[in-house]
Amino acid sequence: MILGKVKNYPSTFVGALIVALGIAGTAYAEEAPKLDTGDTAWMLTSTALVLLMTIPGVALLYGGMVRKKNVLGVVMQSFTITCLVTILWFIAGYSLAFSEGNSFIGGTGNFMFKAIGSSTLSGTIPESVFAIFQLTFAIITTALITGAFAERMKFSSMCVFSSIWVLAVYAPICHWVWGGGFLGDAGVLDFAGGTVVHINAGVAGLVAAIVIGKRVGYEKEVLMPHNLVYTVIGASLLWVGWFGFNAGSAVGANGTAGMAMLVTQIATAAAGLGWMFAEWIVHKKPSVLGIASGAVAGLVAITPASGFVDGTGALIIGVVAGIVCFWTATSLKKMLGYDDSLDAFGIHGVGGIIGAVLTGVFAVEAIGGTKGVLEGNTGQLLIQFYGIGGTIVYCAIATFIILKVIDIAMGLRVEEEEERIGLDVSLHGERVE
Repeated sequence: MILGKVKNYPSTFVGALIVALGIAGTAYAEEAPKLDTGDTAWMLTSTALVLLMTIPGVALLYGGMVRKKNVLGVVMQSFTITCLVTILWFIAGYSLAFSEGNSFIGGTGNFMFKAIGSSTLSGTIPESVFAIFQLTFAIITTALITGAFAERMKFSSMCVFSSIWVLAVYAPICHWVWGGGFLGDAGVLDFAGGTVVHINAGVAGLVAAIVIGKRVGYEKEVLMPHNLVYTVIGASLLWVGWFGFNAGSAVGANGTAGMAMLVTQIATAAAGLGWMFAEWIVHKKPSVLGIASGAVAGLVAITPASGFVDGTGALIIGVVAGIVCFWTATSLKKMLGYDDSLDAFGIHGVGGIIGAVLTGVFAVEAIGGTKGVLEGNTGQLLIQFYGIGGTIVYCAIATFIILKVIDIAMGLRVEEEEERIGLDVSLHGERVE
């Protein structure tokens, strides 16, 4: 009966029904992701900016901070890591981090990028672009660790350590937070790498510094940076490149990217001034190395928060990071007696922890979709500590095991005479005149 009545409806109604169904079908079809050229252009730019952070950014930052006899050795480490991690990310790293697997590690579905073609998308951008953007994160994380054991590790051992670490430590933690793992499922907020990059690299650096031991003459000689102009250029390249790091983590040219860029600038400036004034008060003189280090600390601390906080939160995060990282790099290190050569832990590890904690405090629902403590969500702070704790425990244990195995198999440290001569000549047969 109902069908019979429908057949007698005026043709105008039938036409309207067809149009409505057509509109609904069109709307449904539009739900499928499609390439956005604006998003793609921004992500290509961001990828280049993040690669710039390692070569030449970290290379110059670290190269200027070591003694002249080791500058080429430090630059060589950053450049070599860029090459090594690229190949390993292509072979297995990307798949272990981002392919479908379980809560702890990704699967093998994208070994050798076998599931990526020219038309394969990740959201609104080509998956190839997403994969290489994430590669630049893996590169810089591994390169940052070298600052902790600068001037004393065998180059061959560094190559083996970096290769194993990026697959056994970086890739799993990246999966935990960003690839569908248990920390992301738990609600840990890490927009651009507070846990994945900075706590991870800082803790690995601290473990490496302790296992390898102090540099020859660490407590008896003044181990001064040989060229702070290089260091400032490197820090400046990091500052510029960090816009790709943080704003690029929005994975699109949108309002979130704009806000991430804004708060990154504010926090970095605040941290640079925070370190400078703290040093001015304590040591009576503001140093070039100090303000550059403070700016890097601010960049680190705002990284996990950059997609979740407003300008006020960024200002406070920057000031806190600048002052606390000044203390850890200049006082805590001396109190505990470890030789973190270029403050990989003091800046990246501690700065990452500060940023991850304060993200839970200052997160704004209207910006990132999650409330922080100041908006009544006190539970977010516990979730942030959960993410921090999980990262520290796994990274510390895994890094220690990797280092000890390498030490037994081939040794970690150069001979004392080689260290006194300098790694440039003893390991690479070159020197800066």
